[in-house]
Amino acid sequence: MQDHERTPPPLTADERATLTGLLQFQRDTLAMKCAGLTADQLREQAVAPSTLSLLGLVRHLATVERGWFRNVIAAERAALLWPGAAAGESAEWEVGSADPDEAFRVWNEECEHSRAIVDAAESLDLTGRHGDEAFSLRYVLGHMVEEYARHNGHADLLRERLDGVTGE
Repeated sequence: MQDHERTPPPLTADERATLTGLLQFQRDTLAMKCAGLTADQLREQAVAPSTLSLLGLVRHLATVERGWFRNVIAAERAALLWPGAAAGESAEWEVGSADPDEAFRVWNEECEHSRAIVDAAESLDLTGRHGDEAFSLRYVLGHMVEEYARHNGHADLLRERLDGVTGE
């Protein structure tokens, strides 16, 4: 994905359009950071001793999409995408033999499902629960923009380390 293929967020819009536009721009940025790399490059843990990889970020953000939108806002109780060895653990960062095509398919499906949940919500005041805490859809959208932006910073550094490509 080239920079011009990212969906720019609206500069003058209501709150919902602004938040969803900013979130989509961040999703597009992650896809752009991963574009054109081999499976091995996507799996590479480029900054020792960290287990952080671009593929791990894709898997993590699919998990985060599922957790906040399906489980918190829609109360779906969706299962872990990549269960770990112990019950209740996720293996999203364990990418040694992970299939990039599967990870991107799952991430795209989770993003689509998240968009559908947001589109169906009558108000950003809609709340969901995680444990004893309530979260508004407004908070979740803002948090997701922050989550992607932080991880896109990681993705930028990983990509530069892999092949020298830099940019927004």
